[in-house]
Amino acid sequence: MTLSTTDLADRVILLTGVTGDIGQAYLKSFTAAGAHVVAADIPALEDDGQRLAQEANQSGPGRAVFAGCDITDEVAVQRTVETAIKEFGGLHSVVNNAAIYRTLGGKQPLTELSTAEWDLVLRVNVIGTWQVIKAAAPYLAASGDGRIVNISSVVGRNGAPGFAHYVASKAAVEGLTRSAARELGVDGTTVNTVAPGLVDDAATRALNSDDYLATAAGARAIPRAMTPGDLVGAVLWLAGPSSGFVTGQTLIVDGGGVFV
Repeated sequence: MTLSTTDLADRVILLTGVTGDIGQAYLKSFTAAGAHVVAADIPALEDDGQRLAQEANQSGPGRAVFAGCDITDEVAVQRTVETAIKEFGGLHSVVNNAAIYRTLGGKQPLTELSTAEWDLVLRVNVIGTWQVIKAAAPYLAASGDGRIVNISSVVGRNGAPGFAHYVASKAAVEGLTRSAARELGVDGTTVNTVAPGLVDDAATRALNSDDYLATAAGARAIPRAMTPGDLVGAVLWLAGPSSGFVTGQTLIVDGGGVFV
């Protein structure tokens, strides 16, 4: 049977980090494609998350429910994964979009970063991602065609001054992806990473100047600003049934800024 790369009808997806601009783009695209989504973010953002889930339900045809979840809390992660089973009867795909980025503050030389700052970034971006994978793995295996899509960043490849802890965390996500792909493939679960370039959204603008964004856009083979919507096609494909023989890979989506 031939399947569309975006054939997500009735597929159940856990999406973390839903309230940011990129997470919102994923949510809208998933439900528009007919998927049912557990849209998760930290409990403090519940009002925004509930609103986004309601908007997704109105546009459909897929359904969404919001789950307050701090991915550093193992119990909360397990409860959120189980929400997918209770609400929609199973779990097919996970998109690990949650990460610390916007709240990093100003750029700092690596010699001035504190151990506490490193601990927080690694706890969320790496260990939190692993905890979601760990909790979801049995349910993805039960589906027979589980998909895990982790979100890293091109900075894990080319570095970025002022964010050494963030850069290291995103490089670690790619390593985690490869290890998880080796271990979970026996159950039919694929694990891949999407590595975005510098996205022109609220989080990026909170940390970078207009000149910095313009320089990044001009350095691309496709010389324009990158939007959250530019990531949607890659994530939908990797989260869906048509990517079933692709695993352990990192797909860079940045308009040709980085070639590997």
